[in-house]
Amino acid sequence: MAVERCLEATGVSKQYTDFWGRPTVLAVEALDLVVAPGEVVGLLGPNGSGKSTTVKMLVDLLRPSRGSIRLFGRSPRDPLVKARLGYLPEESCGYPYLTGLETLHFYGRLQGLDGSRLTARVATVLDEVGLRAGRERRVGQYSKGMQRRLGLAQALLGQPALLLLDEPTSGLDPLGRRDVKALIRRLAAAGSAVLLSSHLLAEVEDVCDRLLILHRGRTLASGAVGDLLRQPQGLRATLPQLAPERAAELLAAIRPLDEAATTEPLISRLEAYFLAVVAAAGAEGRDA
Repeated sequence: MAVERCLEATGVSKQYTDFWGRPTVLAVEALDLVVAPGEVVGLLGPNGSGKSTTVKMLVDLLRPSRGSIRLFGRSPRDPLVKARLGYLPEESCGYPYLTGLETLHFYGRLQGLDGSRLTARVATVLDEVGLRAGRERRVGQYSKGMQRRLGLAQALLGQPALLLLDEPTSGLDPLGRRDVKALIRRLAAAGSAVLLSSHLLAEVEDVCDRLLILHRGRTLASGAVGDLLRQPQGLRATLPQLAPERAAELLAAIRPLDEAATTEPLISRLEAYFLAVVAAAGAEGRDA
């Protein structure tokens, strides 16, 4: 039995025009993209590469100049499609005089939720994005990171089968980015399809199964993350910490295999180190 494709774009291009209809910028050119249930796909590229334009076409905020877009086998304009879709735009905007809780209740009612079902769903998404403590504050008093969490909570309200995230960790600190990445992995494990647009390379590497690299609207590379990053010309072996003399013995033993062989200390990624330091400080505070 064929697996349903949550998203399929074929030969999609977007040509912007001026007031008189003359072509100006070709923002996206001949894009092919597929996202299946349980899969996280990343769109990478420098500013102006066409990432946000692509996401806007997928949610029908922009119409493609050429090509075909199908979500769950239907047009993005189909109301049945929109009911299964969650979208976090590049910029988070909320009503400043509403609280976070009021905002989510408002958007929940727009999605057809009400009563105890709405109350329960709002409580769930507040917990998922780490915003329960700030739910009674007005959105106008939110930091940029809190606004981003609220936007993500709004995108999750309808339990979407396809989630489109445009720079989801913008404005978040490392702890917030870690939480969002963990949430994305949980959603994918539960069967949701996720398309993630970002210019943060580590973010995409951590959570995505496949990626596309865009530049000036064109796809430069695409494929599974492991396949694209594998370096066939090198091999890395990880060993426990060795005394200097033992390390020298190891290097002497492998040098006959390749004169270019070297040894070097195992280095953590900065994000992992930062999170470990903060977690240790938190544990000390609880023990004091």
